[in-house]
Amino acid sequence: MKRLAARAAWAVALVTLPAVPLVILVRLGGGNVLAVDIPVLLGVLAVVALAATVVVSSRVRALTKELGIEQILRVHRWCGLAVLGLVLAHVAAVVLRNPAKGLAYLDLVHASPTMRSGTIATLAFVLLTVTSVMRRRLRLTYGFWRIVHVALAATALAGSAVHVVLLDNLIHADGMGIWFTAVTGSLVAVLVARWAVRPLQSGFRVLRVRRESGDVSTLVLAPTGDGPLSRRRPLTFAPGQFAWLRLRRWGLFADHPFTIASAVRADGTVEFTVRHVGDYTHKLGRLSPAARVYLDGPHGAFSVDNTHATGLVLLAGGVGITPMISMLRTLADRGDRRPHRLLVSGRTPEDLLFADELRELQERLHLTVVPTLTQPHPAWRGPIGRIDADMLTAVLPGPFRRNQLDYFLCGSPPFVDGMVSTLDDIGIPRQRMHTEQFETA
Repeated sequence: MKRLAARAAWAVALVTLPAVPLVILVRLGGGNVLAVDIPVLLGVLAVVALAATVVVSSRVRALTKELGIEQILRVHRWCGLAVLGLVLAHVAAVVLRNPAKGLAYLDLVHASPTMRSGTIATLAFVLLTVTSVMRRRLRLTYGFWRIVHVALAATALAGSAVHVVLLDNLIHADGMGIWFTAVTGSLVAVLVARWAVRPLQSGFRVLRVRRESGDVSTLVLAPTGDGPLSRRRPLTFAPGQFAWLRLRRWGLFADHPFTIASAVRADGTVEFTVRHVGDYTHKLGRLSPAARVYLDGPHGAFSVDNTHATGLVLLAGGVGITPMISMLRTLADRGDRRPHRLLVSGRTPEDLLFADELRELQERLHLTVVPTLTQPHPAWRGPIGRIDADMLTAVLPGPFRRNQLDYFLCGSPPFVDGMVSTLDDIGIPRQRMHTEQFETA
């Protein structure tokens, strides 16, 4: 019920944000919808889309908890494209209204400050979209692209703000100034919380780094309570959620998302299991006890706490077992008695993490564990092959009861896509599937 109410509140906000200025513009046009100034309307709608783009990309926990990271990224992309389309339509409408004078507006050298700021914002929006859509084709590394992305977004946001402020007649129109002030104040509050407040609340220290396999380690962290706004209390999270982890308090571009592997503990410690596949993750594996790290979280909707199924089916590829182990540890602590199934695949026996603990969890839970290797190995006596329909059918109940279960899928994009197709093949409804993907490199 709470989750439904939260989603309803976000939906109301999404409808209200563009509806209010539209009503104001209609009233300014004497109540005639056809008299609304089209360039102004397009510009205002672009501001609405821009506000939505900033909010969904600012790690607002109340939003990430409801939508999940995959939907957040999808909404962010569509909002960004909407901003670009509305901005270009706004520019086109201005030029078409008076072609001779309109083209002069685009002259960065001779145009007025009002028009120059709008043109700069438009160019920033175009470059922002091009570099995002064509990042892989342009061979931009993620780190470099992220710096460019934030810089262009800041330029576009600042240019848009200056453009609106210099259009003095608009912000002083009856009611419109109040709306712009409210939107601006909300965006500033979100950005301050994201970039200034959270870093002051997020201090943790490394208790130990536990080696799980040759290329996987678990970081055990405890809150320090030594930040200006920090409190020495447990990190409250739902099993399956993740947090962004960085090595410096003010590392603007040096944080990466990792799923929380532990259950909530009274002593406040929290664990992250990390596969070392790049420079950043190798640094994490070499952290010494008492080293400081910083967390932004929890985030995400990939959690058993969001379901009320008669049982769970957990499908994991390699280190994708991390959210699953958090869920199982939590369910065991809660004394959950529903039947659950875990199917996990890896390339080698070393990839099948937490094997000893899973045997212990089978004694505490009504849990079936099916590990499988995707390629033969001389030391392996278990199933060989990818998780497929036959393997699932062997552990699932009949068609009616299996559709009352919830299915959690986590791993690389190919793994998750393959599991979705397999579940489709055996008739599992899409609303029963919950997915989380990660990049392997």
